[in-house]
Amino acid sequence: MNEVLKSLKEFPKHLMTGVSYMIPVVVAGGMLFAFGVILSGHAATPTEGFPGGLATIGIAGLTLFIPIMGGYIAYSMADRPGIAPGIIAAYLANSIGAGFIGAMIGGVLAGCVVILLKQIKVKQEIASIMPIFVIPILGSFVAGGLIYWVIGTPIASLMTSLSNFLKGMSGGSKFLFGIINGMMYAFDMGGAMNKTAYTFSMGMMNEGIYWPQGINTVACATPPLGMALAVLLNKKKYTQKEQTMGISSLLMGCVGITEGAIPFAVKDPLRVIPSVMLGSAVGGGLAAALGLESTIAWDSFVALPGINKPLIFLLCLAIGCVVTAVTVNLLKKEVVEDVEAE
Repeated sequence: MNEVLKSLKEFPKHLMTGVSYMIPVVVAGGMLFAFGVILSGHAATPTEGFPGGLATIGIAGLTLFIPIMGGYIAYSMADRPGIAPGIIAAYLANSIGAGFIGAMIGGVLAGCVVILLKQIKVKQEIASIMPIFVIPILGSFVAGGLIYWVIGTPIASLMTSLSNFLKGMSGGSKFLFGIINGMMYAFDMGGAMNKTAYTFSMGMMNEGIYWPQGINTVACATPPLGMALAVLLNKKKYTQKEQTMGISSLLMGCVGITEGAIPFAVKDPLRVIPSVMLGSAVGGGLAAALGLESTIAWDSFVALPGINKPLIFLLCLAIGCVVTAVTVNLLKKEVVEDVEAE
């Protein structure tokens, strides 16, 4: 039991592992689905011809990403014997309407069950088959059974209430949600808080709610692009090395990699982190209030094919970047290059 408690204390790490394995699946599925819709020329899921084939392949990815996440949460907790129980428990949770919350709980349950099963002392003769035969079967039965017969229905009810709540949001409430989501995205720039916001929006996309992901398309790109703009506006406040980092930050921001702003934050966290949080909060809040949506599970300009209001996206992103750049440059002092330790 101590091993289970120890593992549960590291839940953010396990969640990030699950999300990191999930991202390639959801990006591939989302992009292929979006291309299928674009080629069909209609704002509906195509069912015939080449566009229909692309959409079908994309839907496969979008169907698998939640079980993949659950499986690799369990993998992070209990190594390879946890993968099958985690995938099965997460799949069951999603299939009965418990969504991404149920999938996370399913992955954690599977991980806990497998950790306990691995501690069972067995004879040497059967020890070799435990991780590939006995543990996956028992782990899947216990974790899957708990989801299916015990906790799945309450979680599904929670997800239904959450979905209805989000669908009923409008105006000021959406703006506030966008502010909070934007701040979470920018706070640790790819860390646990960022991944939590991303995972939530993925779960909502699975429920047919696309405006949280619309927020992400702006909030994700604002920190790196905002810092690149800050360097461009006032080079005197940045060393030669930081000016070079501004170029890489620009490139990463354009393809939705929030981590592009991390080098600036590491060097000057007290000025950079509040500035990028403010920019993402403003951009994300405006995106939510103005009805920006995205059907692609990625951010920044990569998501343009799936964004419902491209001009609104550009406007919100521009405002968020300007807020970030102006704020950080107001807080920073000019640097003296020859004194700067490089």
